[in-house]
Amino acid sequence: MTTVDLNADMGESYGPWTMGQDRDLLGVITSANIACGMHAGDWDVMAATMDTAVANGTGIGAHPGFPDLQGFGRRRMQIGGASLGNLVAYQLGAAQAMADAAGGKVRHLKLHGALANMCAEDATLARAAYEGALRVDPEIIVMVLAATGQQEAAEALGCRWAGEIFADRAYNDDATLVDRSLPGAVIHDPDLAASRMVEMVRAGAIITESGKHIPAAVDTICLHGDGKTALLIARAVRAALQAAGVTLEMFSGRR
Repeated sequence: MTTVDLNADMGESYGPWTMGQDRDLLGVITSANIACGMHAGDWDVMAATMDTAVANGTGIGAHPGFPDLQGFGRRRMQIGGASLGNLVAYQLGAAQAMADAAGGKVRHLKLHGALANMCAEDATLARAAYEGALRVDPEIIVMVLAATGQQEAAEALGCRWAGEIFADRAYNDDATLVDRSLPGAVIHDPDLAASRMVEMVRAGAIITESGKHIPAAVDTICLHGDGKTALLIARAVRAALQAAGVTLEMFSGRR
């Protein structure tokens, strides 16, 4: 039986500014990546999102990013080495405290935005980020962009990890995501996103824009929560996978 996890980035609202459709998405997904206050989110948003995730029995993950609220963590910053590790550890600690207060536990970590993309390109940078997290929790599951420098770093560290693919993003031939500024980088059609995910899960591979198949650990599928069609895509992907006989459940992590 094929199994896969569905995850979404959330907790990204800030004060009166609402981002995403978190409550509805939490009824669709099996794992939630909750912003830690640097690229998005605040203490009240984190608390409310953690409470709802615990009530739904959804797996909780920390979602650290660059300290860039204005740019939503999508602008590249030059932070590396020990400082990057401390940045990730700081955010994971905040997520752990808020999860504990809600009666839950942080079980995984997923990097956000520009930080994630840079670590996909550079395994050394990814290692610095993950070492920061592992100092806080050696058993945390690191969610990696499958078949990239992120996976290379996690495997080298010998930590628990889960491979992720994206339902609404196009891929380059090196398994990195097509830059958001380019045409076709973000997929808005729910039916297209759903059929792509069934095809990739069945193939056990990332299928790039050129049609290349890159063998990949497809443990979890990201359903972004901040687009106009996000909830429609999430529901379509879930329904298509279930119709294809795929079981939806939280990942257990690889080594």
